[in-house]
Amino acid sequence: MGKRAKGGRDRRRLAPAALAPPPPGTSSVGFAQWLGHYGIILVLFETPSGFALLNYDGVKLFRPKALENIWSEFINMDTAQNVAFFKGFQTFEDKSSAIKSIGACSKLGKMIKSTLWPGMKLAVGKQEYKDIIEASLGIHCLFDEAVLEVMWGLKNLIKFLVPDEELELTNEDCLQISQGMKLVLDRYGFEVDASLVNSGIIDMASTVYECDLFEDARVASLQNGSKQLEEVSGIDSKNWDRLKLATALKLICYPNDEIVTGDSEEMLSKSEAEQLVTDAHRYKHKRHDWIYLELYKEFVWAHGVRRRALELLGPMVKEAKEDLKLQQGSMVKEEQQEVKQHP
Repeated sequence: MGKRAKGGRDRRRLAPAALAPPPPGTSSVGFAQWLGHYGIILVLFETPSGFALLNYDGVKLFRPKALENIWSEFINMDTAQNVAFFKGFQTFEDKSSAIKSIGACSKLGKMIKSTLWPGMKLAVGKQEYKDIIEASLGIHCLFDEAVLEVMWGLKNLIKFLVPDEELELTNEDCLQISQGMKLVLDRYGFEVDASLVNSGIIDMASTVYECDLFEDARVASLQNGSKQLEEVSGIDSKNWDRLKLATALKLICYPNDEIVTGDSEEMLSKSEAEQLVTDAHRYKHKRHDWIYLELYKEFVWAHGVRRRALELLGPMVKEAKEDLKLQQGSMVKEEQQEVKQHP
């Protein structure tokens, strides 16, 4: 009894003091300084047969819209190989003994400490792992929803990022949905839970997200043009679709070009187009023809790619739901037959 109590006191003494991260709005440099080592952190990733260690840019965990951004880096190896770097892997005959309430085992502790630089933060996939490792090893750990997005990404590409892992993920581990991906799908009206996720849905959701991100990077230029429309033509375009605004800016630069008008949110109405053509000469000293023309081309491209991805997503989600119903129906029949055979 006395020995166990003494061990408990030792673990508490090892636990690092609570270090709250900088507040939201802090610069990337500020977060990097708080994390140390230029923002690079070590990630402890639990695999089917053990644990892997990878380096990751920890600053990404604290950037705006981190949940929406992180998952998309792990859709394929082309992007993932630039953000996650394999450092080591260790199997455990009894993985449950690697991290227990009394502390991390010596084998895991040695693995972590041999890879962790002094003062480096360690990201873990469970709150209990954070509590136990901080108490038993004295290592400051990170765990939150953003960290879970990294873990989702590592699972998605486990065969590439942890090539030494020979076992397959369990169904419980596979049937997960990234919170960032769910935010994107919800935004476009697709109700997808963990049981419906497959590689096709992941790829199309990523395509939609990349198109959104592509447009977001060009919003500032559109907003400048929106102010000009209001100042010169008295047109309030604040709530316009981005493609519609890009079309309007292109039209004032090239009023002789033909455009298709209509009532959809992406199109200028006939009256709006006529007014812009009439006022085009008034924009002579305020417009940047080549900039607005390139913006128009880019938004047309992004709009087309996203529209096609959304068109493909619909049937994919429908098919996934139908497959799930068939699986559930088959399971019910098997259970009923089991009951008949063993009443």
